[in-house]
Amino acid sequence: MGLDMYAFSTGCNVPAVGFKPPEDSTELHYWRKHPNLHGWMESLYRGKGGGGEFNCVPVRLEDTDLDALEDAIKGDLLPRTAGFFFGESDGSEKSDDLHFIHKARDALADGARVYYWSWW
Repeated sequence: MGLDMYAFSTGCNVPAVGFKPPEDSTELHYWRKHPNLHGWMESLYRGKGGGGEFNCVPVRLEDTDLDALEDAIKGDLLPRTAGFFFGESDGSEKSDDLHFIHKARDALADGARVYYWSWW
């Protein structure tokens, strides 16, 4: 048990939040127990109009979101986030997080949509 976090790409034009993951979704990236990144994604989800528990619900990522995420990662500004079975972010994830941003930007440049989804 624990926090499993994914980024997917899709060819479907999905809304910002509150959509069923499309059948053509392809896993773009995976994280395990990185709660500070999850906390950042939850804030993004709420800022885009999402409500309720942030578990098993997607949030679409745009270029501007990736820019803000990159700034937060590089500035060590991901919010400290805790939760049952979430584990703990320790800063060693930075390189992997930046690698995800590179892959997500490539997917967007190729015309795909990118979204984050988690399960805990």
